[in-house]
Amino acid sequence: MKIEIWPQFGPLNSNKIFEAFIQSLRDSNETLFVNKNANADVAVIWSVLWQGRMRNYQRIWQQYRSLGKPVVVLEVGGLRRNESFKIGINGVNAKADFANENFDDKRWPLFRHTLQPWRKTGNKIIILGQHHTSEQWVGMPSMNKWFENQINEIRKYTDRKIELRPHPRNAIGFNVKKFTNVSIRYPIMDKTTVDDTDFKDALRDAYAVVNYSSNPAMEAVINGVPVFVSKDSLCHEVGNTTFENINNPVKPDRQNWANKLSYTEWFANEIKEGTPWKRIKKRLEEKYLK
Repeated sequence: MKIEIWPQFGPLNSNKIFEAFIQSLRDSNETLFVNKNANADVAVIWSVLWQGRMRNYQRIWQQYRSLGKPVVVLEVGGLRRNESFKIGINGVNAKADFANENFDDKRWPLFRHTLQPWRKTGNKIIILGQHHTSEQWVGMPSMNKWFENQINEIRKYTDRKIELRPHPRNAIGFNVKKFTNVSIRYPIMDKTTVDDTDFKDALRDAYAVVNYSSNPAMEAVINGVPVFVSKDSLCHEVGNTTFENINNPVKPDRQNWANKLSYTEWFANEIKEGTPWKRIKKRLEEKYLK
């Protein structure tokens, strides 16, 4: 298989993962073009967030997708951030093909999480923003407009306190004074990774979390906080999709969801050994490269 892979445009936390993935491809005897335009069978990029030097990935993404060719997307995971990493085809989150239909309960314990009982109380609804330059946000309204839409929909059913939480790398200028009982809380960021560090603390008195499709919804579900998400979220099957039941959110069993989710993320040693590549390669050959 001819593979074009671009580590040079990745963020700092991608270096070791690109190295591990490249090693697995070489061990599999694939033909590699590292940081070279090659019109290959497959392209490999980091994330679909077109920001900073990662903007260069958008050209590669558009080139391959316009030709109907697959793009393998590596990105930081949500189960063990900066320890585990997602590897999917043609997207991220629920838009990606992780080749994870065949799963068992063996991987979930590796992530060292315990599914907490579904929460029955809480003082606030947290609305989580995302980054407007992400491919995930194509066709969506501005982030301010999206926040406003969520508030207006929620207010049809409850006057609970609402807390807006923007993406740590996407500051907004939202005027909360237009609304009653609505506040904004900016994440505390790690200066090295630019990740937020206080989301778990924010969840402590949360009644529910609203999120379109990004990783923090997984953390909420694991901690027993009901989520309201879109079909593009990996939490879709254990979440709510309408605010009509905001006062009585669905709270399904999550173990099967967690087991399947554990096959979307991999640790660096597994990536180097080629464990996820075997799954992804088989899917590419069977579905995308015929």
